[in-house]
Amino acid sequence: MLAKVYSAAVYGVDAYEVEIEVNAASGAPAIVVVGLPDTAVKESKDRVTTAVGNSGYRWPKGRTTINLAPADVKKEGPSFDLPIALAMIAADGVNS
Repeated sequence: MLAKVYSAAVYGVDAYEVEIEVNAASGAPAIVVVGLPDTAVKESKDRVTTAVGNSGYRWPKGRTTINLAPADVKKEGPSFDLPIALAMIAADGVNS
């Protein structure tokens, strides 16, 4: 299932919109973050999986792809943790 969440980031003094797309599919369990993430954003998958699990929600099983668009701008810092978590919950089909 595909879920989209919109967020924002700062590049210098300018703000830009970031679209977070999460696709939860069947297959071997794996979490892949694409869209030019830095190390902190890549590590967010560990923080988010723990937070979603501890909040009582179920992390989707199988292959999960997290796309951060636009892909030509580097995403930095942990500010994408919350939108990624919300998109993961939505991709699992939870409506609350």
